[in-house]
Amino acid sequence: MIDGFEIIDFHVHIGGENDWKPWVREYQDKMNPEISGKLPEIMTPDGMRDYLDKEGVDYAVILAEYSPITTGIVTTETVVEFCNHSERFIPFGSINPHLESDVRETMERFIELGIKGIKLYPSYIHVFPNDSRLYPIYEICSREKIPLMVHTGSSIFKGARLKYANPLLMDDVAVDFPDLPILLVHGGRGIWYREAEFLARLHRNVYLEISGVPPQRLLNYYPELERISEKVIFGSDFPGVPGIRKNIEKILNLPLRDSTKRKILYENGYRLLKRAGALK
Repeated sequence: MIDGFEIIDFHVHIGGENDWKPWVREYQDKMNPEISGKLPEIMTPDGMRDYLDKEGVDYAVILAEYSPITTGIVTTETVVEFCNHSERFIPFGSINPHLESDVRETMERFIELGIKGIKLYPSYIHVFPNDSRLYPIYEICSREKIPLMVHTGSSIFKGARLKYANPLLMDDVAVDFPDLPILLVHGGRGIWYREAEFLARLHRNVYLEISGVPPQRLLNYYPELERISEKVIFGSDFPGVPGIRKNIEKILNLPLRDSTKRKILYENGYRLLKRAGALK
């Protein structure tokens, strides 16, 4: 909690030194010079709890990743085991269809493990998010009432291909699965801010997740933000940002109603996680 505002960080990565590509670790060190030598300690359940306390975060969505050609691999099993150490950690799995013979079978297994959502990385794994191979994942997410996070917009990491990250590709998924909560991760960052905002306005099941978007410029990128305040969700993208608290404080300094800030920082994320059975 910060200044009376409860906080859910919907976008936190974990991983060891050997899980990420060298250029990812270099980027983390550049973005977080004050903690670069402390990351191995923070990337433990106890270390993460202490760090979240320091940054004022009440709950954190912990993300798996299967992107061996761009960023690295942090398995869903690793994330679930990590999250078993604290009810403040919410496990989200990930699936790469290039690495699975049966995505439906894998997804069902992840549900049994206890995941509360899925994060996909289309531009990192070179798959369009409206590819029919992914539809069994969406069917199961919709059935289980768990959120789907999809990376949209730019990335600086080697091997990422922008053409897979256009948020408009999620229009098909939003139409085909109207009960599936879809988070446009990074909110179309770079060249598709307006498209992402429009999709959030158009579809009742589409949300803007604003990790990686400079928080002090949110109103420049999303002029209708106050109007769609129930569709915007805070995420930090830690450890790829210089401190979670710094991002939160920049949002708190924006000329927005307090009710809007509470929705972005906690209430919208809480509603989705409660629906998924992750929070009471």
